[in-house]
Amino acid sequence: MNHLSAQFVDFLITAMEVLAALFILVLGLVVLWVVVTYVIDVTQTQQTIRRNYPVIGRFRYLFEHIGEFFRQYFFAMDREEYPFNRAQRSWVYRASKDVDSTVAFGSTDNINGAGRVLFVNCAFPTLGDDAVPPIPVTVGENCKHPYTTDSIINISGMSFGAISQPAVQALSAGAKEAGCWMNTGEGGLSPYHLEGGADIVFQIGTAKNGVSDLDGNLDDDKLAEIAAHPEVKMFEIKMSQGAKPGKGGILPGEKVTEEIAKIRGIEVGKDAMSPNRHPDISSFDDLLDMVNRIRKVTGKPTGFKMVVGAPSQLDHLFSTIRNRGLEVAPDFITIDGAEGGTGAAPMALIDSVGMSIRESLPIVVDKLKQYGLRERIRVIASGKLITPGAVAWALCAGTDFITSARGFMFSLGCIQALQCNKNTCPTGITTHDPKFQRGLHPQTKAIRVTSYVTNMVKEVGIIAHSCGVKNPRALNRSHARIVTGNGTAIGMDELYPDLEPIKE
Repeated sequence: MNHLSAQFVDFLITAMEVLAALFILVLGLVVLWVVVTYVIDVTQTQQTIRRNYPVIGRFRYLFEHIGEFFRQYFFAMDREEYPFNRAQRSWVYRASKDVDSTVAFGSTDNINGAGRVLFVNCAFPTLGDDAVPPIPVTVGENCKHPYTTDSIINISGMSFGAISQPAVQALSAGAKEAGCWMNTGEGGLSPYHLEGGADIVFQIGTAKNGVSDLDGNLDDDKLAEIAAHPEVKMFEIKMSQGAKPGKGGILPGEKVTEEIAKIRGIEVGKDAMSPNRHPDISSFDDLLDMVNRIRKVTGKPTGFKMVVGAPSQLDHLFSTIRNRGLEVAPDFITIDGAEGGTGAAPMALIDSVGMSIRESLPIVVDKLKQYGLRERIRVIASGKLITPGAVAWALCAGTDFITSARGFMFSLGCIQALQCNKNTCPTGITTHDPKFQRGLHPQTKAIRVTSYVTNMVKEVGIIAHSCGVKNPRALNRSHARIVTGNGTAIGMDELYPDLEPIKE
């Protein structure tokens, strides 16, 4: 027994000596790091804080980086964050998980805030037995292959490249099950868009990825190849994007893999900077010529996406259509608001350029009516419309369809880490790093995409029934009121009265 006790004591002494040696080694390395860092900091001339406060000044940059995450989870109130607050994100998370989305006690929103939308409840709401599903709408009735769908909420343009392979796969499969369409974004058509079987809107960006010849010009043969896929239902010319009007798409080189480069027709590993506009479209006449060329080659509905800068632009566009004849009109116009998102853009454009969807959408609808084009041209609204209230407002304003990108990113599990412009998205949505992608399981996330659409339509329907109509597309401006600066509300139909029709 004494022999065993002596061995145990020897073991403890040896272990303590080893630990002491390790501690001294670690302490020595820390001291060495501090000394080296001190010398580096006091001799460098790039950063004032580090030069004046060597070593400890470095913590400023660490705290600055992690501060946005602490604010999100610990300090910001439910309605304080931008671009989307916790209440908005939480609704999308619950809807996509198909769990209870009710809340208790009262609204945390400021219902008296200027610009707030309040819907006009009916004294005798629509009974559940009388409610009907959204009615189908046809785009491009005069096309060889018109497109008819009853979908209200759809997936906006997110290219393969801006988002990952599993993200595209999940969106495609989820959209198919939900019965909505998905827009390819400007990165071309990938196999992952097609494999889910969803309806597809092919977007033609300023670089014409996937449909250009060796000189970067639109290639009719490649257009026809894309149109030959039965899943491709419409073509959208991207003129401008809400987050960056006047700036083309930006795909950082670290995201340009060999596969993405092949699909887009660009170089591997190099930044893909699309032109800030289509070089071959310098007037509304040119735009209409391009619309008609694509429609003739593909036989499918063709329109364009734009950010409105001023109402006078619409007058110019619509008068040009009137002068040339209704047959040259686009089949649809997608209006993107300045609140739209993107993977990468200059802050100057994100913050300060373009009209908000709240202002531009009613103006576009009214101008179409004024010029006698509303029945000919369908309207698609985009820009931060991710909750039932926002979608119902857009329907009241007069849109035919709504598209969202970031709403569907949240349905995939996006946590608003604000790293879309890097290859480090922690949820695997906007990265091509396999380490992060492995967490995004397409089959599981596809179910969430479907649930998000289903619950969105359900709750927009609840608003519609409260207003006394039988389906969401029956909502109009008499069903919404807008809170003004003094806290009182005015009817949307009063705020935007009918314009005098343009005479021949």
